[in-house]
Amino acid sequence: MDWRVFFRSIFAVTEKNMRIYYFKGPVMIFGLLFPLIMFLTFFIGRDLDIISFFPGFLGMMLFFTASSVGPLITPWEKREKTYERLISLPVILESVIIGDLLAGAVFGVLITAIVLFVCALFLNLAVVNAAVLLISMVLGSVAFAALGTLLASPATNNPSNIMMLSSLVRLPLIFISGIFIPLGELTGLYFILTSLSPLTYIVDLFHGALSGNAFYPAWFDIMVIVSVILVFILAAKIIQRRNLVKGV
Repeated sequence: MDWRVFFRSIFAVTEKNMRIYYFKGPVMIFGLLFPLIMFLTFFIGRDLDIISFFPGFLGMMLFFTASSVGPLITPWEKREKTYERLISLPVILESVIIGDLLAGAVFGVLITAIVLFVCALFLNLAVVNAAVLLISMVLGSVAFAALGTLLASPATNNPSNIMMLSSLVRLPLIFISGIFIPLGELTGLYFILTSLSPLTYIVDLFHGALSGNAFYPAWFDIMVIVSVILVFILAAKIIQRRNLVKGV
């Protein structure tokens, strides 16, 4: 493998995705408006401490922004008949998957960083551990972008089908990820379900970085997220390669 061609192809795919898909309607709605509306709906009319729930909101914003780009790319390009052309160039499937992933990850980091900066000005947020905050944003954006790439892998050229599947997967995760209920207050089956969500560990990292009240140690959260990233990427590769063999 020519590593220079490999990395150049990743950069080219990422740059192409950033130019084309960042301002598509589904990305703007599901990546920006939806998490903001969800958070405001939960807090309007309730006497809740916004600062204590802010790590959960930040995790939800990162989750939706980073995972909103990937589900649109593959089905859109299959519909426009550019996916096969891209694969036929000196670009291997891994380059396309990583390029799609990085486009979502960059979008997630940029939007979440802006939200964090603006909210920090108005809410007087304190950062206990800046290094953990940075690591959690980067790892979280990569993990959720990998999830978005995986959700785009099924054999279809209809973006609306993938967006529907994406909503069916992402929405339940919001309510079982310790965003609105602290992990320490969960028991039994609900705690088990919460532990299965990768969003849980990013929210826990944000709690540790912003307030120092994390449920798990930071190294455990990071280990889980890295494992999730590898699983998502491998699964996306297997599904997309199988579809290419079948010609779908």
